[in-house]
Amino acid sequence: MEFEELVEKVVKGEVKLYQVEKYTDKRTATEVRRKALEKKLGVKLEHIGHYSIDPEQVIGRNIENMIGVVQIPMGVAGPLKINGEYAKGEFYIPLATTEGALVASVNRGCSTLTEAGGVKTTIIGDKMTRAPLFKCPDARRAREVAEWVKENIDYLQEKAVSKVTRHGKLRDVKPFIVGNNLYLRFEFETGDAMGMNMVTISSEEIMKVIEEHFPDVRYLALSGNLCVDKKPNAMNFINGRGKTVIAEAIIPRKIVERKLKTTPELIAEVNYRKNLVGSAQAGSYGFNAHFGNIVGAIFLATGQDEAQITEGSHGITLAEVTPEGDLYISITMPSLEIGTVGGGTRVPTQREALSIMGVAGGGNPPGTNAKKFAEIVAGAVLAGELSLLAAIAAKHLAKAHKELGR
Repeated sequence: MEFEELVEKVVKGEVKLYQVEKYTDKRTATEVRRKALEKKLGVKLEHIGHYSIDPEQVIGRNIENMIGVVQIPMGVAGPLKINGEYAKGEFYIPLATTEGALVASVNRGCSTLTEAGGVKTTIIGDKMTRAPLFKCPDARRAREVAEWVKENIDYLQEKAVSKVTRHGKLRDVKPFIVGNNLYLRFEFETGDAMGMNMVTISSEEIMKVIEEHFPDVRYLALSGNLCVDKKPNAMNFINGRGKTVIAEAIIPRKIVERKLKTTPELIAEVNYRKNLVGSAQAGSYGFNAHFGNIVGAIFLATGQDEAQITEGSHGITLAEVTPEGDLYISITMPSLEIGTVGGGTRVPTQREALSIMGVAGGGNPPGTNAKKFAEIVAGAVLAGELSLLAAIAAKHLAKAHKELGR
């Protein structure tokens, strides 16, 4: 079928958007869909149609009904010195955003933290979860199933998980029983992958094994919403999902006064009254100034699942004056769901952004690149929190947005 003929058939609805690849290659199909939309809607999609990404690589893996790309300006902040267990040295952080002043603010925080000796990062948890739902005859049977599952983690790894993945490891399960409903919150190690697909496929295999052992229980839903994925929730805020990571630093008073134009006392007070008291009054899961800003910009730059910015914005910022009169500041991120392989990290532009930080692809040993990436993200979030708190304390926030954010 000729190009123009195919465009006309799409316009008339004789060929559906998802059917175009049946008649041509993926690159041409992308052009056909875009031209058909232009013709049908009376719009020009010139910029959407300019890109370097190969449709052959992403259609069917990362996108359906492709018509082009959306371009987001990308800046870089840094260098940021990180004294981590996996990230050691100075790093530049790619940030994709259309919010003026964000990159400049993070960059100022990076400069301040680096001059102060850097950021100390610590990973205290690493797990990806999926929580399938069983309907049981009654609560007592639900408890029996839960106890059997808890006692047979290794068996389920061998009989189910190992059949579908070489990288996923089932490490634990947390059961929750509500009436005759049994939710099994499985916890997996997923190497350098964020791991949602891995744990979803593995969990389905586990469900089959459980049904074989307990014919009177019914596997109802692969996700019972206790995972919890892509929704604000207390479960992940308390128990963690993905990487749970802390970044902290001590900034000498002289540096605070010279670079941030304020004092440790004012930053600590603003943090207490804004991030802690204000967030508590609001019923927020984010006791912080703007985790979501930095997490979102990094996620968009590096091919992470953008909906998981939701959980990435959870967390607590603490600030206090040390006995020596310096500023101690920390951020705790309970649910940073990231990876360096799979998903959007395969897209060439996003892979290049990961390479800026030295974390593209799998680590050696597996899992170390994702942990290194988590420490870098946490360091960048700390830089953003420090800079914004200082701007508020010094009453520079509106001025910065007037100059950089118009």
